[in-house]
Amino acid sequence: MKILALMGSPRKEGNTDILVDTVLSGAMANGHQGEKLNLYDLNLLPCIDCRNCKNGDKVCTRDDDMRGIYPKIEEADVILFGTPLYWYGPSGPMKLLMDRLLPYSETETLKGKRAVLVIPSAEGADACKHVVTMFRLSLDYLGVGIADVLLPTAYERGEIAGNAEELERAREIGAAL
Repeated sequence: MKILALMGSPRKEGNTDILVDTVLSGAMANGHQGEKLNLYDLNLLPCIDCRNCKNGDKVCTRDDDMRGIYPKIEEADVILFGTPLYWYGPSGPMKLLMDRLLPYSETETLKGKRAVLVIPSAEGADACKHVVTMFRLSLDYLGVGIADVLLPTAYERGEIAGNAEELERAREIGAAL
């Protein structure tokens, strides 16, 4: 099984990064393949609602790094979305990426794929209900089922590394894929 992890945090070795790596390591320990893309390292343009993706080949015509991400999404069996909670929503690059999934609304390319959400926040799981709803509605629309959700409390850079319970939960999520 191929797992594509989309890491939407600017902090390398921060809470989101540690959790995404832990989910991936749990999956790879069971023989699955994993790849992680750091969205902050990529040039992602916003969707401009030009609707070019609704015509012809049903592809986005914007010229940026999404052109390389689309095939990776299509090849993946599981897409891991990792983002810190920013003002009760995803980080900017993660929202840009989600908006750029619009071409898939015109096809059934993603139907049957699964997703994992990893969203650490200072306020804990209750604060994440709106962002989880955003992901759930968007992914449901694309035919992607959510396999699991991890919403740990963590704010200071890397503090999740000291939370053995949440790290074990992340490993278990990866192993269960």
